[in-house]
Amino acid sequence: MALGGALMPGATHWATKVELTISCDNLLDMDVFSKSDPLCALYINTTGSHWYEFGRTEMILNCLNPKFTKRFVIDYYFEMVQRLKFCVYDIDNNTYDLSDDDFLGELECTLGQIVSNRHMTRSLLLKNGRPAGRGTITICAEEITDTRVANLEVSGRRLDKKFLWWSDPFLEFFSQTEAGWQLAHRTEVINNNLNPTWRPFRISMRSLCGGDVEKPIRVDCYDHHVSGSHDLIGSFKTTLAELQTGTYLTPAEFECINPKKLKKKGYQNSGVICIKRCQVEKEFTFLDYIMGGCQINFTIAIDFTGSNGDPTNPQSLHYINPEGYNEYLTAIWAVGNVIQDYDSNKKFPVFGFGAQIPPSWHV
Repeated sequence: MALGGALMPGATHWATKVELTISCDNLLDMDVFSKSDPLCALYINTTGSHWYEFGRTEMILNCLNPKFTKRFVIDYYFEMVQRLKFCVYDIDNNTYDLSDDDFLGELECTLGQIVSNRHMTRSLLLKNGRPAGRGTITICAEEITDTRVANLEVSGRRLDKKFLWWSDPFLEFFSQTEAGWQLAHRTEVINNNLNPTWRPFRISMRSLCGGDVEKPIRVDCYDHHVSGSHDLIGSFKTTLAELQTGTYLTPAEFECINPKKLKKKGYQNSGVICIKRCQVEKEFTFLDYIMGGCQINFTIAIDFTGSNGDPTNPQSLHYINPEGYNEYLTAIWAVGNVIQDYDSNKKFPVFGFGAQIPPSWHV
């Protein structure tokens, strides 16, 4: 789950938080000996032709039909036209800059279009406006009203060997929606281990089960392949209520069943997934802390050393401007104007170092 809200510049109206889930199908294959390694970047339009990058999904290796687990949470203003652009790239290197990666297509739309459709699929377009092959992007929108999260600790036991004498297992958790099964979380891969213990993780209740503890959840266990053609070890269906019964002493255990092996004589399962902990708790927001009495203090430190240049020079941060302000004052004023609303005594300590103090003028 990319997971903080975006406050649209200049917006002062009441907002609703919306979570966007991204998936793609039939992406262009830009790699010669493997498949594309896609990533989706979200850009938000502020004014005119200016776009700023809001966030990125994770990159998925060797996959032309990615289902991204990282989600975007955006403030939705009904009365505003909020233009968004989703750009998909094939990541070929370790640099942060996307301009040196292969472009797989983009979709430009408004947040209003996404919200009104809830589940929107559109064709990806190249920079010249032509279709990016048969590539499509699907965006699902969900209003955030439930801030609870499920904290899980999961392990596996006696998983099937998929290659000689080992497997590289990972799990995928799916929630049941009106549009079908939707990916809610993907664990890390544990290499060469038939009895893995995955790192503790958390999934939002709205992603896992829509806040309904009795709503079906599907868990798939795969053997990871670098090529992207992962082998299914087995899967099972459950509910959050059942997951919550697991403890360290008596884990909730679920048999992984591989449909292809059901007809084999003597087949029982392809391993067992153990839920050692599933605890639901509320994830507090910034507003919860503020309304609960949290105070924010603002302390200022000023560098008076000569490293900032001659104060009579307009290029210096300490420039003594005849109009009464400089770079330091501008920064202090901008931050202080925001913080003062969350500080009850409205007193802001200021410290300095490196100054020559009269009358001795020693530093």
